[in-house]
Amino acid sequence: MNLAFIPSPSTGVIHLGPIPLRGYAFCIILGVFVAVWLGNKRWIARGGRPGTVADIAVWAVPFGLVGGRLYHVITDYQLYFGEGRDWVDAFKIWQGGLGIWGAIALGAVGAWIGCRLRGIPLPAWADALAPGIALAQACGRWGNWFNQELYGRATDLPWAVKISEGPNRVAGTYHPTFLYESLWCIGVAALVIWADRRFKLGHGRAFALYVAAYCAGRGWIEYMRVDEAHHILGLRLNVWTAIVVFVLAVVSFVLSAKLRPGREETVEPAPAPAGDQAEGDAAPTDAAPTDAASDAEAATDAETGKAVDLEKEAPADKA
Repeated sequence: MNLAFIPSPSTGVIHLGPIPLRGYAFCIILGVFVAVWLGNKRWIARGGRPGTVADIAVWAVPFGLVGGRLYHVITDYQLYFGEGRDWVDAFKIWQGGLGIWGAIALGAVGAWIGCRLRGIPLPAWADALAPGIALAQACGRWGNWFNQELYGRATDLPWAVKISEGPNRVAGTYHPTFLYESLWCIGVAALVIWADRRFKLGHGRAFALYVAAYCAGRGWIEYMRVDEAHHILGLRLNVWTAIVVFVLAVVSFVLSAKLRPGREETVEPAPAPAGDQAEGDAAPTDAAPTDAASDAEAATDAETGKAVDLEKEAPADKA
């Protein structure tokens, strides 16, 4: 009998009157805030302007959520389109089910759009965001704890997570793979921050390092899970995905280092110089004295002419 374990919440929802607060959604939102906060600090340190990271995240986050959900629904279609299933559940994102592979892929599309609109290079923005994304995943994994899902094999270890009886799960104590991945992601964030400071990573290499390091951990963590999944040659689909993406990330890192060594000198176009605007504003002011001088000269000429006329008329009056 296991006397030490991590208890699971009795419910993943807390109601504040008519408003439901879902633990899964809270963890995702918290992760987004952490990623934007850290990304903003790193972007400014690289020479970018405050607020740019958040502006681009407005594009990246919605795309990422859609991509993450699409990947989950496509790879686990039997949960929504199998016999006795309700396809409407595919839209119930609060019940869990976001694939990080789809989230990063489609989120990158949204980020690319945002970067194009701001005129900044996507690789530089991705490098600034890389450790923040890892920390966002660390926060988001606790959403699985609230939903009592994605745990590993049964174990009596003192840090096992206790799962209660429910749909598609058997009561017992299991490996807390959500905790393993959360801790791994924190380590990945620390690794990227250290390597970036030590080697001045640029042109997408910090992001490639994050991807490779995450995949290395996701492979063995995924192998421990016992939830239903598709298998290819005896390995879970997500294990194969982690292997393929790991290789691509390493290749990207090596090629980037050879083709574009060093770090970007400029990551964001400078705003229009204040002097240009000042000169434009000053033009009417400079013209004003000229107009005034012309008026003064005209007035002087008129007075002079009038004086001359009086002088000409004076003899006639005397006569």
